[in-house]
Amino acid sequence: QAIAFYQQSLELKEKIGDVQGKAATLHCLAIIYANQGEVEQAIAFYQQSLELKEKIGDVQGKAATFAMLGQLLAAQGDFDQALNYLQQSLEILQHLRSPDAQTVKEIIAAVQQMTGD
Repeated sequence: QAIAFYQQSLELKEKIGDVQGKAATLHCLAIIYANQGEVEQAIAFYQQSLELKEKIGDVQGKAATFAMLGQLLAAQGDFDQALNYLQQSLEILQHLRSPDAQTVKEIIAAVQQMTGD
């Protein structure tokens, strides 16, 4: 039922031109689909969210989406792409001097351990 509500929200945000809200809703939908094991759908929603965040210059939002994509791809065994997304997230967060940068560093270290690097 949460998916249905998010879909309605997405349609409304589209109608009123709320790009930032649409990006956030897509991000939330991606989380739900990832939690249900529907990884391809989750990745598609994260990618759409990322494109919108890029369009509107939501740098912090991009960092969050890169981090989520990285974790999802690492769980799927796509370590190269996962590390690419995580590194992009880290660079943004370090530039913003966000305390979240430390968390992303730890995630990167864990993924690197998974790859044997």
